[in-house]
Amino acid sequence: MTTAEIFRTFLGNLRIENHTQIEDRYGEITAALNKNFRDTESKTANSLQVGSYGRWTAIKGISDLDMVYIVPASKWDTYNKNGGQSKLLADTKKAIQSRYPRTNIYVDRLVVCVLYTNFHIEVQPVFELEDGSFKYPNTKNGGSWKITKPREEIRATKEFIDNKNKNLRHLCKILRAWKNKHGVGIGGLLIDTLAHNFLASTDAYDNKSYNYHDYMVRDFFQYASNLQGQDYYLALGSKQRVRVKQKFQRPAKKAYDLCCEAINATGQDNEGDKWKKVFGSDFPSTRSSVTKATMESANNFAFSNTEQFIEDQHPIDIRYPLTIDCEVSQNGFRERLLSEILHLNHPLKSKKSLKFFIKNKEIPGDYSIKWKVLNQGPEAQRRDCIRGQIIFDTGREEIKESTSFKGDHIVDCYIIKNNVVIAKDSIQVPISENL
Repeated sequence: MTTAEIFRTFLGNLRIENHTQIEDRYGEITAALNKNFRDTESKTANSLQVGSYGRWTAIKGISDLDMVYIVPASKWDTYNKNGGQSKLLADTKKAIQSRYPRTNIYVDRLVVCVLYTNFHIEVQPVFELEDGSFKYPNTKNGGSWKITKPREEIRATKEFIDNKNKNLRHLCKILRAWKNKHGVGIGGLLIDTLAHNFLASTDAYDNKSYNYHDYMVRDFFQYASNLQGQDYYLALGSKQRVRVKQKFQRPAKKAYDLCCEAINATGQDNEGDKWKKVFGSDFPSTRSSVTKATMESANNFAFSNTEQFIEDQHPIDIRYPLTIDCEVSQNGFRERLLSEILHLNHPLKSKKSLKFFIKNKEIPGDYSIKWKVLNQGPEAQRRDCIRGQIIFDTGREEIKESTSFKGDHIVDCYIIKNNVVIAKDSIQVPISENL
């Protein structure tokens, strides 16, 4: 497969699979609000799909959808008073609830959140201003009105996509696969903003297509890894502040190195395997069936491949940062954290006790936690101890293991909310020979 073919296939694999269902939900909510505020039942009038779905930069698994509903201007005096912001959100919730009486719907300070099985829609009732921007209600500190400009973001994104041979849209989608693979807790608008800033800084890809996507993503990661740390960026079009939830420079540097390895493997059977390390299982394999069979027959160990994959259990839409660490001890005495041992390049010997735990998280509301422990390498195969099953947390937000044998071992942690993986982190545990 050529570079163009594998990246075209990759982007095809990222297409939203439940597009029809999402459109239906948008339409039903719009009809409910039109019925309440205008006594009509149009499924398209007076609403606007915003966020990454509205900008057409979303990928499959998207769970956080946004829309604005334009309230009639004649209702302004009704809500522009003390407590009016809360009343507008309450009336919006009531109208949607009449359409979905058994659906979980609640007010969340700025929006009305409508929960479905694998995604939710945040509905923001707004009043339109003469310049096309919107006033929306904020119930914090007694209530106020704030300004949002999603039309400017959508329009500017489309214009830039057209001027850059659709490469902005492609890059935005590819970067979402990267952040989902590696658990980088940055939002969709920040991804689109960084991708825009990168492509605006160079004309190297103005007329390039799929055949240069490998270089384009490599150069983006180099660009992102060299950015100075800052608290926010200005969004494309609206110039509104986009907050940085998690520093992305170090993961971008790691991705750059992996991209270089993948590019060096161009045309080889393992090229796809290299790219999968950057973007996950949706990247197509470049191994032929003959090569796969040869690899399997060359394996001298009979072992059970018991590894499970979180994407087979839940959609993945990373939105929050998560950090896990591990406490290393022996004979009941704590030695140090695994992160410190790895930073010092010290070997992790066998016969140690390991307690993996969640070090940092910023996730509101209720959620569940799952863990995965995977053993890799010839020793794990010889012992038939690959493991890799995904299990629920016991309620302590930790999991205990031991260093039994040499090899690379990986521990993953997943946080699931509303059936969607919204945060993840991974630790590689390299165990050396017992000295």
